[in-house]
Amino acid sequence: MPLSSLNAISPVDGRYHRLTSILGPLLSEFGLIHHRVEVEVKYFIDLVLLPLPQLEDFPKDKTEAMRALYLNFSESDAQKIKEFEATTNHDVKAVEYWIKEEMGKLGVSKWSEFVHFGLTSQDINNTAIPLSLKRATEEVYLPLIDEVIEKLSGFAMEWKAVPVLARTHGQSASPVTVGKEIRVFEDRLRIQRDAIANSIYAAK
Repeated sequence: MPLSSLNAISPVDGRYHRLTSILGPLLSEFGLIHHRVEVEVKYFIDLVLLPLPQLEDFPKDKTEAMRALYLNFSESDAQKIKEFEATTNHDVKAVEYWIKEEMGKLGVSKWSEFVHFGLTSQDINNTAIPLSLKRATEEVYLPLIDEVIEKLSGFAMEWKAVPVLARTHGQSASPVTVGKEIRVFEDRLRIQRDAIANSIYAAK
């Protein structure tokens, strides 16, 4: 059935999609495929620059064209990879075939068998997935959290002299200020924000 807010597999892609769509390029299947391509290409270029003996004669002026495969990666590129997957029934192998095809267009197919050289699919996945999570966190999530923290900090200062009666166990308690109560939430959010910012994105 066509995707709608009612039949999406989770509310994140359903009713909240208007808010979470900014994460699409990084955390969708397109995003995963894109990161797989990046990992494969960067690994190949590293083999060229070592250099691996069999790649010593790879034309170094083609490395930027190789990088362009992930820097200029498009939805149509991802769709082509999905077409390869329909034949291979293997998502990472489909990425490998697509890169080899693109190398043919660049005139460097002679060295295409060294794409994915010495790697397993999990070497690619266990690098691409943490990379996508790292970028989603650092490029989208943390900047938005910082905006919320900044807003709360402004409210705390603006309302620091506005009194309010605190409550405990459903009863009136000590008087405090609205600013102080806002600062409590700001502080808690800063602690969580810093914990996320210091996360380690381990890869193979």
